[in-house]
Amino acid sequence: MVFLFRILSRLPLSLVHRLGGWLGWLTYLLSPTYRRHVRENMAQAGIDASLRGAAVAEAGKQMVELARIWLRTLAETNAQVVEVCGWEHVEAAQQAGKGIVFMTPHLGCFEITAQYYSAFGDVTVLYRPPRQASIQQMILDGRKRERLHLAPADLSGVRALIKALKKGEAIGMLPDQAPKVGEGVWLKFFGKPAYTMTLAARLTETGATTLMAWGERLPAGRGYRLHFHPPRQPLSGATVERAQQINHEIEALVRECPTQYLWGYNRYKQPGGADAPPVE
Repeated sequence: MVFLFRILSRLPLSLVHRLGGWLGWLTYLLSPTYRRHVRENMAQAGIDASLRGAAVAEAGKQMVELARIWLRTLAETNAQVVEVCGWEHVEAAQQAGKGIVFMTPHLGCFEITAQYYSAFGDVTVLYRPPRQASIQQMILDGRKRERLHLAPADLSGVRALIKALKKGEAIGMLPDQAPKVGEGVWLKFFGKPAYTMTLAARLTETGATTLMAWGERLPAGRGYRLHFHPPRQPLSGATVERAQQINHEIEALVRECPTQYLWGYNRYKQPGGADAPPVE
């Protein structure tokens, strides 16, 4: 796996994405479970079935483009960003000095946003080790930059996030990551109960600036367009209310570019030991 990624990291992005598209289709055809998740999740969100093929190919691109992010220098990685929309919101948040909570869902190239920001300021992101121990060091090396810091997905990591915000730094979250039992609540996501993390919502209560962020994958391997903007509606209320609002913000982002959402992710799974979702 590491050897393959090293080869991919030296190929042009256009070729990497072409290979990724084929890999996406191969995965879709060979895995009944993955195929079912893609079909059911897109249907639940009301996404036209005609977009399924494009979504399958984009998911494959997401898998292999990581090689060019993790195994290239930060300068080379960031050179793939050809356009940034909403950077003025980032600058305003930096000037406010209260820290930034970047909400980056599984949309587009979600690895590149924190990498890009780390060239301009310190950012701490939660890290959950992969199941394959053989690639763990490669991921750690690829994600650790001079100003990009990793925090384990446990209590010590939460403390690290809070500490970073208190210092006026940025943190990064995957708000649509399915949490472990006891770390979430059942809330609607595209109209269906999904076990939703409360940590992201709690961090927005610190007074830090919340910004939605995602990296749009441009066609033909032309690079990436990054998007940064505040929530469409200011987050307010108790933690659970904020968590539901964040779900709605993610839904709005996904509708902007439905083919680049990771529909094969089992977003509606029930964590072991968690209560069953409410009956609709």
